[in-house]
Amino acid sequence: MKINKIDHICIAVRDLNEAMKLWEPLLGKEGPDMEYVDEREKIRVARYMIGEVGLELMESTRPDGEVAKFIKKRGEGIMLISFNVDNTREAIEDLKSKGYHFIPDSRGEYARPFKGCEFAFIHPRKLNNVLVELIDYKWDD
Repeated sequence: MKINKIDHICIAVRDLNEAMKLWEPLLGKEGPDMEYVDEREKIRVARYMIGEVGLELMESTRPDGEVAKFIKKRGEGIMLISFNVDNTREAIEDLKSKGYHFIPDSRGEYARPFKGCEFAFIHPRKLNNVLVELIDYKWDD
């Protein structure tokens, strides 16, 4: 497995609109480069590109979402770092053979679909309590 780059860093926030007001002046932006809602993951996201790395502010759309659970347990803050790989499924198999554990989704699958690609989460217990995502998206922006 080869990591191509840091794809994005996610910050869990209680209120996305308020967080955007705080971050945009610092980032020199007047709005996100991309906004989306991922119903499957129960998140609303504002993505800002800083060079080739995305900074994502994530708000839970439901009280039972992972972002809401993270905030309840740890408070707002950096939730995950995402690495871009060529093929998520191949990366999963390679890392599983090296003793890494992945977090399954509600279907019991490790690879999760997203905008024509797949991503997976390495369990944070293996990596100093840092949630790591692998994603094989080919960003055009």
